[in-house]
Amino acid sequence: MSKADSHTEKQEGQAVIMFDGVCNLCNASVNFVIDRDSDRYFRYAPLQSDAGQRFLKKHGKSVSDFDSVILDEGDRFFTQSTAALRIARKLDGAWPLLYGFIIIPPFLRNLVYNIIARNRYKWFGRKDECRIPTPELKSLFLD
Repeated sequence: MSKADSHTEKQEGQAVIMFDGVCNLCNASVNFVIDRDSDRYFRYAPLQSDAGQRFLKKHGKSVSDFDSVILDEGDRFFTQSTAALRIARKLDGAWPLLYGFIIIPPFLRNLVYNIIARNRYKWFGRKDECRIPTPELKSLFLD
């Protein structure tokens, strides 16, 4: 069985969304994206997972800092509001229109993003452990 068959790597032409796996807001956001990604462009990995930890180590990031969504698009990766806007750009419906906010300087966009990130557990709660995908969705998650 190849690595791709065992869901440990993304395929060519796909991106990986890495997220805080115990955050209720983050998990709800992943469900939102899954429901609006009819092309199945995205794969998913909690930052706490082996795949998430490997990515963080490879890029010299803290393996215990889960305050930002990370979008890995192969040769480049994006964090915070830039990641969120690039994700919205690939969704079904009117969501790609949000990408227009990319013209706002990142320091302004990330002010709002960081307020939400700092308060996400207080406002939305957290789980004791990372989500386990349903059998139907397991193929979308990296091991």
